Amino acid sequence: MKRTKLILLPFIALVFCCGDCKKSPVVNNNASVNNATVWITYANGAQLLSKQAQTIPFNSIAQSNVPLITVDTTQSYQQIDGFGYTLTGGSAQLIHAMDVGARTQLLDELFGHAENSIGVSYLRISIGASDLNSEVYSYDDIASGQTDENLSQFSLSKDTIDLIPVLQEILAINPEIKILGSPWSAPVWMKSNTSSIGGSLLAQYYASYAQYFVKYIQAMKARGINIDAVTIQNEPENPANNPSMVMTATEQAFFIKNNLGPAFQSAGINTKIIIYDHNCDHPNYPIAVLNDPQARPYIDGSAFHLYAGDISAMSSVKTQFPDKNIYFTEQWTGATGSFSGDLMWHMKNVIIGSMRNSSKTALEWNLASDNNYLPHTPGGCSECKGALTINGSTYTKNVSYYIIAQAAKFVPSGSIRIASNLVADLPNVAFKTPDGKKVLLVMNETTSNKKINIGFNNNYAYTTLTAGSIGVYVW
Repeated sequence: MKRTKLILLPFIALVFCCGDCKKSPVVNNNASVNNATVWITYANGAQLLSKQAQTIPFNSIAQSNVPLITVDTTQSYQQIDGFGYTLTGGSAQLIHAMDVGARTQLLDELFGHAENSIGVSYLRISIGASDLNSEVYSYDDIASGQTDENLSQFSLSKDTIDLIPVLQEILAINPEIKILGSPWSAPVWMKSNTSSIGGSLLAQYYASYAQYFVKYIQAMKARGINIDAVTIQNEPENPANNPSMVMTATEQAFFIKNNLGPAFQSAGINTKIIIYDHNCDHPNYPIAVLNDPQARPYIDGSAFHLYAGDISAMSSVKTQFPDKNIYFTEQWTGATGSFSGDLMWHMKNVIIGSMRNSSKTALEWNLASDNNYLPHTPGGCSECKGALTINGSTYTKNVSYYIIAQAAKFVPSGSIRIASNLVADLPNVAFKTPDGKKVLLVMNETTSNKKINIGFNNNYAYTTLTAGSIGVYVW
């Protein structure tokens, strides 16, 4: 994670994907529509993911002089893989240390499908340590000055303490959850500076590093954990984190086409290969990788963060390579942020913004931290606030919990984003779920209450969305 990220403030402008924003949704033939169930969260915390007692009926006539958001199932976009968090090593450590009963209750709430669960459907994990582990390690750490090109010392032993047991419990609750693996660094003996911080992957170890990914995926599968996708390198343009590693677009393309792609193919591995995994200010990076005709066939898509740049940059990559997928994989909330500011900014950008710019995922950063924002590595993020603050076997829900819950609870994996028009001051996004429900997320980013018509199939639901609040409408 890039520790300059505090420079990004909530006033950054959001430019949605022009590809669908300019369309006027087609209205379908008249048909009866079920009442909409409503869930509300206020930025001031007065209501938090609160189901409203009254449903909203659909009628044949819209209220006059009221903004209209029309939801249209005849225009569809990307299929959704899921919403979730990074289960960092530190998050797993805190969760695994909870009493069995408390841990089971928490994991059911996060990953289950009961009324009180939020249905998290996607997790990112680190391949080796991230900066939110209690220590730095890789899966092939050997004595200084030695090398292990055949990876004879490869071991997941560090992950078997907390991460793997927690993942296995999660999979028992939701066997369909998708898991993305991202390395923060290669083993230090493969690197130009033999350090966990910065440096680059030496060319003579490209083949060994490709086999490192293969061994990782195979070893996790042997423990019942399927890695759906990997990114090549977390924040490849950030040399300052601990751990971290720099990888240029040219290096990434070379590694994929000559080493990683063929290694996966030879081993019969169908784990997706995702490139970039860094900020929206440099879409030229994934474009450069995808422009390599030999690397491109191995690549599923590109991943983004938003500590710099604008969320619309994802659409610039999608426009050039429409057959390649887009993923949003990380955004933090910090110790000094406000609940209201973080909730509204992240909902506008991370949830609505990423979805309207073709992303298949929206992931917040760390799932859990303690009261002191631990664990983290020496030099790792000391202000990263988890979605949960865990103290022994008790926990507090923080803003990231609600950011993800607004979508995860109602939009399961396999849902399709559908058309909804943008209205001034009311950013929104709509989905159709696998069981045919329609879900509309709307935020009122103003200081005044807003009246809204929700249109669907020539029927109209009339409602008022309170100032500074988020509404989820399901029918």
